[in-house]
Amino acid sequence: MIKITVAIITYNEENNIGRCISSVLPIADEVLVVDSFSKDKTEKIARSLGARFMANPFEGHIEQKNFALHHSTHEYVLSLDADEALSPELLEEIKKIKNNFQCDGYRFNRLTNYNGHWVRHSGWYPDTKLRLVKKDRAHWGGENPHDILQMRNNEKTGFLKGDLLHYSYESIAAHVAQTDKFTTIAAHAAYKQGKKSSVFKIVTRPMFKFFRDYFLKRGFLDGRYGFVICSINALYALLKYSKLHELQIGKKI
Repeated sequence: MIKITVAIITYNEENNIGRCISSVLPIADEVLVVDSFSKDKTEKIARSLGARFMANPFEGHIEQKNFALHHSTHEYVLSLDADEALSPELLEEIKKIKNNFQCDGYRFNRLTNYNGHWVRHSGWYPDTKLRLVKKDRAHWGGENPHDILQMRNNEKTGFLKGDLLHYSYESIAAHVAQTDKFTTIAAHAAYKQGKKSSVFKIVTRPMFKFFRDYFLKRGFLDGRYGFVICSINALYALLKYSKLHELQIGKKI
């Protein structure tokens, strides 16, 4: 039977970390929490549940998750965010493959809870993620703040049934605030990579985003929250390309 480290990065996650760790205890041979110097009870809760706790300065989501991957004790690593948890079905699937790990990594769907509502459309589901890997075969990449766990050389991956449960925003205000924060990070990352914005992109990308998520991705089936989510998805595109344009003309954001 293989051994698995569950690696979690945190910052002020006292409301989430207990649920996250508790959900993985039946399959975790080690729980590693890499924290960015939280000021709440994150460390106390994590240690009380048996987690190995490390503090590391936060330089970006990608950098912090690669740090956690590197410092995981076991060869097989399940990477989670503190606001995520395993569904019972996914837990049982991971139990099974601990006895028969046939791939270099495994993917599974992520189901998001938004203000108490499970979102099954709006471009947010199935939201398939690669999260369980042999650590020497994978690394975190993407573009901050949107980190992506990737296989290094297109190694074989499998798919597991069940959902990774994502407890996201507890209010619309929190979603808007996070959107403002993340679009600033995304605009700076895009600017460093030499990407360009334009008035055309500022106008068209939000409209396309809303049309795709609300109509093509059937966001209307998620009721009023579907409309809210798709509208804020469009706002994300508007803010990102507007902020990137300001960086191009020399303004600070």
